Amino acid sequence: MRCDYSCRTLEHGLSRRSFLRSAAGVGLGALAIGGGVPGDASWLSPAVANEMRKSQKRILTIFLHGGVSQLESWDPKPNTDTGGPFRPIATSVPGMQICELLPYTAKQMHHLSLVRSINTKNGSHGTGAVQMQTGHNDMGAPHPHLGAIIAKQLTPERFPLPGHILIRGAGSSRSSGAFLGPRYSSVTLEDGKAPQHSELPAALSLSSEERRQEFRRLANDRFAGKRRTADTDAYTYSYEQARQLMAERDVFDVTKEPARDQQRYGAHEFGQHCLLARRLLEKGVPFVQVNHSNYDTHFENFDYHIEQLGEFDRPFATLVADLHDRGLLKDTLIVVMSEFGRTPKINSRYGRDHWGTAWSVCLGGAGLQAGAVIGKTNANGTAVADREVDHGHLFHTYLQAVGIDSTDSFNIAGRKYPVADPSKGPIKELLA
Repeated sequence: MRCDYSCRTLEHGLSRRSFLRSAAGVGLGALAIGGGVPGDASWLSPAVANEMRKSQKRILTIFLHGGVSQLESWDPKPNTDTGGPFRPIATSVPGMQICELLPYTAKQMHHLSLVRSINTKNGSHGTGAVQMQTGHNDMGAPHPHLGAIIAKQLTPERFPLPGHILIRGAGSSRSSGAFLGPRYSSVTLEDGKAPQHSELPAALSLSSEERRQEFRRLANDRFAGKRRTADTDAYTYSYEQARQLMAERDVFDVTKEPARDQQRYGAHEFGQHCLLARRLLEKGVPFVQVNHSNYDTHFENFDYHIEQLGEFDRPFATLVADLHDRGLLKDTLIVVMSEFGRTPKINSRYGRDHWGTAWSVCLGGAGLQAGAVIGKTNANGTAVADREVDHGHLFHTYLQAVGIDSTDSFNIAGRKYPVADPSKGPIKELLA
């Protein structure tokens, strides 16, 4: 859904397409297509491959761009000066309530948990997106996106699909591999369709393509015999992995799913993107992010949240239920995040402004403690009252939930880079 109500700061004036093109446009073959040696998945029997996919850890993030209101979602404050017009409703977890705008999600909360005590001390869209997706403050030197770390650490060998996929839709996202290299940056699906240039031109026959590739391999081998470097190996690898992606192109086509499933998720863009996310996770893709926009409700906050969360609620709840029913939720971490929340104070235009002082995220799966509520805000939501955390704590939690040592470091050309902010640690109450 397109909503023209952003705060019109310089950040919003940037072209979202150009913002991502630097990452997505480096070339299909150079992006995060696999984490091991060239090859395909045919070396596994179907039963073994299926079991491997089921037990592999993975992360799904739903990024609600613009800053969803915590008071209209995860932390309602009824009958207060900041609460707004909506009622809290009971969920499938006794004693846990969320906003009435999320009735389908409420039925799935026994699979999920809430962190209601986030203070990122930030009200900037750009900085907030960096904080929540890298676990660091934007200090000049870029840090890898969460998806890049997951792609590097969790992509199986001989995996034919990208390890880090961004289903873009509306909104923008920092999706760079940073010092991990472009191989781990996102493959960006601009409209939920297969990556561009991932099918052969109609005029090129398969036999002609095979001859072209054989000539390329011979030329590469001859060159490598005299001047082989890490760069030439990566270049060769990228071609082989791109060919594997072309062979797996149907995984991006949600029309392959039964008509009933397409209807359950909804015909609109976000619903189809959630169905695509399920399809990719079932294929074992380690990191998938779905963007939903725009929650930057500086005016008419309540009307716009009716629309936006009305579109979000049912597909998201359906996705959570499907992952559980298919045995994938125990190994899949789900995180619903924004760059910040909205101000408790309602402004003169019936809107809420940027607020990073006391807000919430929803998360679950991958063995996290289900049905938990971590922290709380005060009576009218203006401050954290208990168990304050920030993006650094959340980032450690995400990584440890999928089995990554967040206290470790990457060794890049002899220099160590911490995987997560070493001054922070995980939210231990969530880690089972």
